[in-house]
Amino acid sequence: MAAGHLTLKDIAREAGVSVATLDRVLHGRAGVRDDTARRVRETIARHGFHPSSAAADLARRRTSRFAVVVPDGGNLFMQAIVAAVGDMSAWLNARRASAETIRADVFNPAALAETLESLAGRYDGVAVVALDHQSVRAAIDDLVAAGTHVVTLVSDVPGSRRHHYVGIDNVAAGRTAGSLIGRFACGRMGEVGVVAGSQSLRDHAERAFGFHQVTGLEYPNLSALAPVEGGDRDEANETLTARLLADHPDLIGLYNVGAGTPGVMKALADSGREGEVVVVAHDLTPVTRRGLLRGAIDAVIVQDPGHEARSAMRVLLSLARREPILAEQEKIRVEIVMRDNLP
Repeated sequence: MAAGHLTLKDIAREAGVSVATLDRVLHGRAGVRDDTARRVRETIARHGFHPSSAAADLARRRTSRFAVVVPDGGNLFMQAIVAAVGDMSAWLNARRASAETIRADVFNPAALAETLESLAGRYDGVAVVALDHQSVRAAIDDLVAAGTHVVTLVSDVPGSRRHHYVGIDNVAAGRTAGSLIGRFACGRMGEVGVVAGSQSLRDHAERAFGFHQVTGLEYPNLSALAPVEGGDRDEANETLTARLLADHPDLIGLYNVGAGTPGVMKALADSGREGEVVVVAHDLTPVTRRGLLRGAIDAVIVQDPGHEARSAMRVLLSLARREPILAEQEKIRVEIVMRDNLP
């Protein structure tokens, strides 16, 4: 029989072992005698057999359950990630896997840690938009210690035992925002406001760091203000932006680090300074698209939510199956969208 048509059962039968024993040899696990393992490897090599992971799971009658923990509220980018995870249901089902979305207050470390703790023993893998806080780190570490694979999504917790991070280089994204505002300002002197969700979210802290790094070193005409935090909420961001515009009449730029863009744009429109202040925001949504089209937003820094959702599911499945992760396939890139190249 051709190698492409062989199944796990075929190889196990010829080697005189069970499918479970074959699986142990394929994945290098203990519990198989040396002579048996050698006989299995010889059979595999003789046929040039490359097992299908989906077939392996089917043979073992094993299913994998994953959870995706995302912020509650109306964050449009997160809604796009949730929708993309939902779109993968058929793909996951074909591989004997499923994913469930769980909403949590990711800006509250105690609440997020409690949510993660509640997932112990219930899922094979968890993808989480995480707050970089000691309570959250401990909850992630406890999940990993209990045998759950953990992937951080969009915002990382590198001090934890998480297995993988899916997201962009946020320092590079912040540096990009700084360069964009610096170039669009065209040498004008003035201050630049920075609106963040929370600097306890590592992605927001890293973006703000990259932004201040570039403006401080390369654009002496700009004075970047300390970030103000609105929790990614439209109403809070509207209030904070209105205050920035009122307190800093020489404000010539705004960088919205996270979500809550509708609030930022409303405050800017109400001030009558739309088009005068250089604005860079994140994520292509209906709001940022309209802002680009009417010239209220100069550029949007984009990360593909569909790619991130697919990457998180692929990585969790690879971890569950003890398969290699294709690093280049899972690399999320920073993109710049302007009115001229709107997709």
